[in-house]
Amino acid sequence: MSKIGLIVEGGGMKCAYSAGVLDAFIDNNINFDYCIGVSAGSANAASFIAGQKGRNRRFYTDHIKEPGYFGLKSYLKCHNLFGLQYIYGTLSNSDGADALDYKHLIMNRTEFLIVATDAETGEARYFHKEEMPKDDYRVIMASSALPGACLPVEIDGRYYCDGGVADSIPIQKALDDGCDKVIVIMSKTRDFVKKPESLRGFYSFKCRKFPKIIEKLNHRHIDYTKSQKLTYELEAQGKVMVFAPSQPMNMGTFTMDAKANEELYELGIKDFNSVKNKFFEFMELPYEESISNSRIDKEQMQENLAAN
Repeated sequence: MSKIGLIVEGGGMKCAYSAGVLDAFIDNNINFDYCIGVSAGSANAASFIAGQKGRNRRFYTDHIKEPGYFGLKSYLKCHNLFGLQYIYGTLSNSDGADALDYKHLIMNRTEFLIVATDAETGEARYFHKEEMPKDDYRVIMASSALPGACLPVEIDGRYYCDGGVADSIPIQKALDDGCDKVIVIMSKTRDFVKKPESLRGFYSFKCRKFPKIIEKLNHRHIDYTKSQKLTYELEAQGKVMVFAPSQPMNMGTFTMDAKANEELYELGIKDFNSVKNKFFEFMELPYEESISNSRIDKEQMQENLAAN
């Protein structure tokens, strides 16, 4: 059987789309051998691997209304436009209002990686889920720390920022790690063309202590386009299947509009259902087997959970 991987791209609030696709996977009892998430995509992937349907959706529709989630006050107080500690700490810890089911996350057999960018070198760091202790989700915070909008996150004496700076679509990493086939959930439409980063003067000033990050940001549109091109080439070869919004989106990375986010979430579910048969074929999984959850051994997981 092929080793099948999943990549969940970042994109801020546009990741409401991948939240919908991932919930459709849960509805159909789908799991993967390997998963790698980037930025907000890493948070979505974590909830998916933990088996928590609906949790991602709430972070795009319900929690965005809360004062600690996003805004100028957060930026002035903590220098973070997104309240990373609030989102991935206060809300997500075991005593939080919307806790991540860490036990299921760890016990799921899926190999789960989270991409962050080393602020000093500008290189990608791929954290494994075992490197993320319970109630210490700085790895996801780091992967989601947009340069300029958020401060770098310190982990073991090094500073990290948004994983998309170094590896927005980690398709080559998935192949290098042995995946034969890869599902890629993108946050932008297929015709998206990455342009040079705007506000160059602003992020150059804010990231002045980390010149490699400035360099990577200046060339990010080039790196993104290369990964995007490789993804579509592999799709044409039958090695990749891409989920991308089938309709234009009237929203951006910082759109705090619950209705728009809900529509994008529903579009993710709709897009999955429109290619369900093709998806099962790609997964080498007949529909009948998907119902019984053949790619994830429920009994084994329950035994593992009971033992821990």
